[in-house]
Amino acid sequence: MTTVNSASSARVLNSVLAQRIMSAQEAAALIHSGDQIGMSGFTGSGYPKAVPIELARRIANENLCGQKFQVSVFTGASTGPELDGALAMAGGIHLRLPYQSDPETRKRINAGEMEYMDIHLSHVAQFVDYGFLGKMDVALIEATAVLEDGRVVPSSSIGNNKTWIERAERIILEVNSSQPEALEGMHDIYYGLQAPPNRQPIPLVHPDQRIGTPYLTVPAEKVAAVVLTNSCDRNSPFKPPDENSRRIAGHILEFLMWEVRKGRMPASLLPLQSGVGNIANAVLVGLEEGPFEGLTSYTEVIQDGMIRLLKSGKLLSASATAFSLSPEGQAEVNAEMALYHSRIVLRPQEISNHPEIIRRLGVIAMNGMIEADIYGNVNSTHVMGSYIQNGIGGSGDFARNGYLSIFMTPSTAQHGNISTIVPMVSHVDHTEHDVQVIVTEQGLADLRGLSPRQRAKLIIENCSCPDYKSALLEYFTRAERLSYGKHTPHLLSESLGWHNRYLRTGQMRPGAQGDE
Repeated sequence: MTTVNSASSARVLNSVLAQRIMSAQEAAALIHSGDQIGMSGFTGSGYPKAVPIELARRIANENLCGQKFQVSVFTGASTGPELDGALAMAGGIHLRLPYQSDPETRKRINAGEMEYMDIHLSHVAQFVDYGFLGKMDVALIEATAVLEDGRVVPSSSIGNNKTWIERAERIILEVNSSQPEALEGMHDIYYGLQAPPNRQPIPLVHPDQRIGTPYLTVPAEKVAAVVLTNSCDRNSPFKPPDENSRRIAGHILEFLMWEVRKGRMPASLLPLQSGVGNIANAVLVGLEEGPFEGLTSYTEVIQDGMIRLLKSGKLLSASATAFSLSPEGQAEVNAEMALYHSRIVLRPQEISNHPEIIRRLGVIAMNGMIEADIYGNVNSTHVMGSYIQNGIGGSGDFARNGYLSIFMTPSTAQHGNISTIVPMVSHVDHTEHDVQVIVTEQGLADLRGLSPRQRAKLIIENCSCPDYKSALLEYFTRAERLSYGKHTPHLLSESLGWHNRYLRTGQMRPGAQGDE
């Protein structure tokens, strides 16, 4: 065992678990080739940072000696370079799920060197609980502290940690002293979910309601190691809103004001969900400047724009499963934790993304996309049909079950060389049945109550770039005249050719589109 001084071990107050403190290298030696590992982490926060690096070094050394050492990595969502990047670089990941955004991981998935399972975030925990994904060998979880009685204070994300801890045979805890101790009490871990046929309704009817406990229950007999760390989360900066982002935000704000005037939602709106990325964050900045007061949020991640809304008083509360902050946003939260502590709730993602709750609360879902077609089908994961960008994440959970389903993107990509409005998307993540509103900087298309041909005309007119509008209209007009069926007119060979011409001219660089 590694000897540590009393100051560095002050976060581990349980006497039994304090005896299991060891180095990251020693803890990594407890992981075996072929293990399925449930790791903490969600959008670059709350992920283990020391043991994955040591595991990657061990894997690289063993693979150099001719051994085939790989593990399967399950997380909440994306993590950071110390986890995804290091293990991918070592060739150490056999299967990755459910969401990733690391460049090296993406490269290896698209090269066919790593298996990747893209799955709705609300499905992950129950797939493991039901045994669909096999045995969970190890739970590798970052925590803020271990209390005297063994309860664990979660870190800056929860994700699927509760499920990993319950289902894994062995548990390794990384106790990270860089995480603010003031996080204690911000979490709400619900232990009432049961499997069918015994499942009961989840008793959550308000976004800020607490229905569980602030602590993770960790069986001491399953804890194989405790590792002490002091490493910051991957806090990526957001770009300032550009003109396109501001125009997209303006269209959405105008639309929401119209919905209020029509009496379809209250003046304080309904709970907001916002995907991750610069455009989504720009919409939140627009809401800060807009007329709405008394807002609430029921979402996956808390970004800088949401922190600004909370500080301004326009947002009363925010429920999520993780933070996803810039360095400046993290500093703001740490400096004024008392202001945010009672107004932020962090939940397991099986609750933050649960269809039952999303439908009950009437969430306004706002998510980014790579492309949409003229009938309202949305591709949010693939470039040119076969190159995975990041993953579907939780957008499908909210799009299908929300009160409003909004997808947004600039009307072109690659400096205007590619239209993001196309005749037929190259990959479908969200069908036309789950998409109600499409927004670009050009305008907004409200698709509710429209037939496919009506949708096509509106999307082309309101959302497409002027440089591509005539080509899209010409395609649609000929499809109406020449297609076999007239309900959703398509000329299949030509719609596929729309993408192929970019590949032929080399104007599309794989991996260029999409937010995290």
